[in-house]
Amino acid sequence: MSLSNVGEALMLDLFFDLGSPAPPTLYLAASTADPGEDGSGLAEPAGGAYARVATAGADWSRTASEVSNVNQETFPEATASWGSITHLALMDASTSGNVLASVALDTARTVGTGAILRFAAGDITFSLD
Repeated sequence: MSLSNVGEALMLDLFFDLGSPAPPTLYLAASTADPGEDGSGLAEPAGGAYARVATAGADWSRTASEVSNVNQETFPEATASWGSITHLALMDASTSGNVLASVALDTARTVGTGAILRFAAGDITFSLD
């Protein structure tokens, strides 16, 4: 996992009590490219019924320096090809917003028309390197 520059700033605000905001609703985004540290590489599917998936704190579990999903995370059914999904990103908004962190998938997942992109409990793990 890579924390984005925005994610790193939020962590510093939290550690040093510099007025960090309440935890945001986190949205899981699919990307066909590595979002990178500044989030500029985020390449989400356009159209085809694609939408980010809202998550809550209860959807995640932490052990040591890793956080994993405890529930299945399911994107909407694709009504057009979304391409080859290679990364997931945590976002702070349902559209636009900031990349907070990203992780590469072990294996790219090609999402064609009629497919549903799902991640079983424990399939998504964000860890601090």
